[in-house]
Amino acid sequence: MSEGISQPDAPVALEATESGDLFSKFDPLIKQRSDLLASGVEDPFNLVMEKVLSPTRAVCNGRDTILLGTYNYMGMTFDPDVIQAGKDALDNYGSGTTGSRVLNGTYQGHKECEEALKEFYAMDHAMVFSTGYQANLGIISTIAGKGDYIVLDIDSHASIWDGCSLGNAEIVPFRHNDIEALEKRLKRIPEGAGKLVVLEGVYSMLGDIAPLKEMIAVSKAHGAMVLVDEAHSMGFIGPNGRGVAEDQGCLDDVDFVIGTFSKSVGTVGGFCVSNHPKFEIMRLVCRPYVFTASLPPSVVATAATSIRKLMHGGNKRAHLWENSKTLHGGLTKLGFTLGTTEPQSAIVAVIMPDLQRGAAMWEALLKEGLYVNLARPPATPANMTLLRCSLCAEHSAEEVETILGMFERAGKAVGII
Repeated sequence: MSEGISQPDAPVALEATESGDLFSKFDPLIKQRSDLLASGVEDPFNLVMEKVLSPTRAVCNGRDTILLGTYNYMGMTFDPDVIQAGKDALDNYGSGTTGSRVLNGTYQGHKECEEALKEFYAMDHAMVFSTGYQANLGIISTIAGKGDYIVLDIDSHASIWDGCSLGNAEIVPFRHNDIEALEKRLKRIPEGAGKLVVLEGVYSMLGDIAPLKEMIAVSKAHGAMVLVDEAHSMGFIGPNGRGVAEDQGCLDDVDFVIGTFSKSVGTVGGFCVSNHPKFEIMRLVCRPYVFTASLPPSVVATAATSIRKLMHGGNKRAHLWENSKTLHGGLTKLGFTLGTTEPQSAIVAVIMPDLQRGAAMWEALLKEGLYVNLARPPATPANMTLLRCSLCAEHSAEEVETILGMFERAGKAVGII
């Protein structure tokens, strides 16, 4: 979902000092940031894109820069049909709704966007949220409350953890992608208790996929409902771009699919699709849906147009897979340590020795004309520092080769390879 690369996904306990200063709990983080900037490195969490030229290029620090950290997987942000739909909606409906979906905030475009989602996933119900974060926050907190149990992967996104906390359910984490650990947790839940298992198709830090088919089978055997977040796979993975659950042949066994418009769809917003016969009641009981202004008409118009085009995006999906294989194989050959042993998604994570050298490598790549994400602890698994690359279907084969040359020069200059 929406990324917070400088924030932890799982909640981290922070303690205030005796001074009563409510900011004192952030002192270690403030010092870490100050020390990093004092070393002369540009702030990797405050980069300004002065002009965006295309889905794969922008002007950063006055220089034409290849974008390899935007999650714009299918390159839909500059699609002419998508842009025109947004312009038409601005002309016909204005700039915003100024209201909640349950009041004055449902326009024709919101219904059309939900119809596009239902058609895309071949499901009965679709509910659009103002962000992907709110989709997880709202759905999870509403369906699992006090006395219920949520079993979730320890590497789950921050929006999933926050949804669990908001609903006040019992939270039961298990080791990342460990089927046996999931089953052990499910066996310990009291009989008759409400159970929700929350999984992700692609985990955004390392770009690895979940063994959904096996995990969903285990969950169903123990009477649990299943929610799968397909934020980083929707549009790309699967024969029709429906995500990892489709690719592994278990989409029909998923109770709720969560996704976002800020990745492959190329705009902003979030959604949930479901076949549950009682799902429509969520529109009246889900607080992050009821008490939030709805998306502007131009946003839902671009989203609906993009989603319908993604239904026929087979050629783009094939090219993106080729890009992923080329980048992953090339970086491995150069001697970099990657988060996965083989390409599993459009995310290729390069593991750095520590934060200081990771930041130096990030800056060296930026000076080469390449932007990637610097992800650091505690947001990352096992306290790793990562340079996280996200490929786009609009990257040409030549651009990927250029990127590999940039990594080689920067890696040698910094002493990573």
